[in-house]
Amino acid sequence: MSGTVKFAFDVASLGSLYALMALGLVLVYGILRLVNFAYGELIMITGYSLYLLGGSPLPWFVMAALAVLAAIAASVLTERVAFRPVREKSLTAMLITSFAVSTLFQNAALLFVSPRARVVPLPELFTESVTIGGALFQVRDILAIVVSIVMLVGFTLLLNRTVLGIALRAAADNFRMTRMLGVPANLVISTAFAISGFLAGTVALFWLGRTASVTPGIGLEPLIVAFVATVLGGMHSLVGAVVGGYALALMTVGINSFLPQALVDYRQAFVFGLVILVLLVRPEGLVRAR
Repeated sequence: MSGTVKFAFDVASLGSLYALMALGLVLVYGILRLVNFAYGELIMITGYSLYLLGGSPLPWFVMAALAVLAAIAASVLTERVAFRPVREKSLTAMLITSFAVSTLFQNAALLFVSPRARVVPLPELFTESVTIGGALFQVRDILAIVVSIVMLVGFTLLLNRTVLGIALRAAADNFRMTRMLGVPANLVISTAFAISGFLAGTVALFWLGRTASVTPGIGLEPLIVAFVATVLGGMHSLVGAVVGGYALALMTVGINSFLPQALVDYRQAFVFGLVILVLLVRPEGLVRAR
């Protein structure tokens, strides 16, 4: 019984992070039809912000809030400086720009900080664990589940109960018609990038908690995870991004749990192979856009 509980807990904790990352990616894609390949670098920016603030006398939660604000600022600034000038040109121009921004951020980290891993400050709470039902659980993972649920509920209320949220949903559904109806396009897009940065910055706190260090290339894995989760769940659905995140976590934890030890090094290949099988059956993703 404890093994089943631990399995479900691991899926929930990992799936919560995957879902938030995928949600931030698909929100921008829904409006601009842009897969933002610079999205993973927001994880890196959050990590290096924590590293640089590590020597200050500020409490950790204040440093974490400032690091998340840095991710939000970087996301909004990227939209304003890099994407907005080429937005009306073509999707290809924006796609190439996203690669350029990603490379720029990584090289800035290499040049101004270091190519080596840097230790980020973490609260003692992240290293503690509790025993429930005979199984050992990391407090960090419990917090990740709680924070993710709160954020998903808050995001749902924002989209369904506020004028801004309705504008975001309308833009994600039909951006051209939304502009024709008088909704300010720049405000909607900037808000989408700000929310995307907030989600990535929050995920970064728990992602960094697993390694306690940051490198210039740390954003690649969460970017791939977010992209695969959105494709799995459905690129045109916000709900699909969440479903895809938890589905990918279920596959990952399941394969890690039941794969023979001799094949553990190939677990990513098995995960992506399973994703391909799912997409062969449902090429539009697990959740169809309405």
